[in-house]
Amino acid sequence: MRVVFMGYMGSGKSTIGKKLARVLKYEFIDLDEYISDKERASIPEIFANRGEIYFRKKETIYLNEILSSKEDVVLALGGGTPCYASNLNTIKASEETSSFYLKLSIPSLVKRLFLEKQNRPLISHLETTDELSEFIGKHLFERTQFYNQAQYILNADDLTQKDILEDILLKLI
Repeated sequence: MRVVFMGYMGSGKSTIGKKLARVLKYEFIDLDEYISDKERASIPEIFANRGEIYFRKKETIYLNEILSSKEDVVLALGGGTPCYASNLNTIKASEETSSFYLKLSIPSLVKRLFLEKQNRPLISHLETTDELSEFIGKHLFERTQFYNQAQYILNADDLTQKDILEDILLKLI
């Protein structure tokens, strides 16, 4: 079985994904880290030196590689992965794959991301929580139509990590 997490940056895809992989005794893969390892460059370096189009093409190639060659894996996608190329259709068509959208409200995402914005190139230039809120709102407006096509949508605002894991495990049974 493959479990795929999608959602906006800061939604907990990697955190929950690692915990779920430990419980299930599956391999955990963060797609952005996988791309960085394969390309021998960080995501910001790839964007700066090769551009977003190059990155998105590689993202699709590596997503296909993982879904076609890995079994018993928990995969955390990048925030934009399901929104580009045929990535969402590939995920939905992949046999024995369950997809989860970790959904958080804009205020919850702002609260999480503002404290760590220096570590996130897309938002490091934003100075205030209002700017960050507007930025996230714009992205979610564009991306929600893709995220909502996940097999399961978890409204995670008021849930603990334990609650989220239990909910996911119940859905996988």
